Amino acid sequence: MTDAKVFNKSYIGIRKDILDVIPPRIGMLLDIGCSAGALGAELLAINPRAKVYGVELDPDMARLAAEKLHKVYVADMDNFSLVAEFSPDTFDCVVLADVLEHLKNPWQVVAEAVEITASQGHVIACIPNVRHFDTIFNLVFRGIWPYRDRGIHDRTHLRFFTLKNIRELLSVAGTEIEKISTNYRLVERPSKINRWAKYLALPGLKHFLAFQYIIVLRKH
Repeated sequence: MTDAKVFNKSYIGIRKDILDVIPPRIGMLLDIGCSAGALGAELLAINPRAKVYGVELDPDMARLAAEKLHKVYVADMDNFSLVAEFSPDTFDCVVLADVLEHLKNPWQVVAEAVEITASQGHVIACIPNVRHFDTIFNLVFRGIWPYRDRGIHDRTHLRFFTLKNIRELLSVAGTEIEKISTNYRLVERPSKINRWAKYLALPGLKHFLAFQYIIVLRKH
């Protein structure tokens, strides 16, 4: 079995920001891009009656997740049909945390996620903001696109979104955006200085300091 320590900590930790917006008494949750299962395990500790399923691309992470969750599918979401695998209205909540920007057709995945979500259920997405000033600084002043191993400019990203793009992506018939939360950073990389970012996120500046948006979508 692969030791979890070999994985990038950015991808295997508990996402408290996501956990905080998941309805507390859900019965069925699907975590797409579940990594090693930390989010689902934390949810089950809070709500032992819930059932948590996962989908994960990396087979080593999926094996770790399978030890914590009820069922984990090893799959590439570009080739995995949610509506073929799950019946309509199966889940109370579907989580897409830092997944959609990696996909060829995130619009299709969002539409299918909504279809397998029950009425009054939620689809929760976390998406990086390419409008962050780090992008502008590198493009305008350095003349480069900053390919990196993580974050907004992760070299595995295929799609890039601003808040307006995100609203369009999540404009699915029969749904409404219930809540949008923002994680702010002064610098793109993890740093203690980022704790001050939310205090500088003033009108006119806040969209340039937004590192990622967490969107709660409700299905009618």
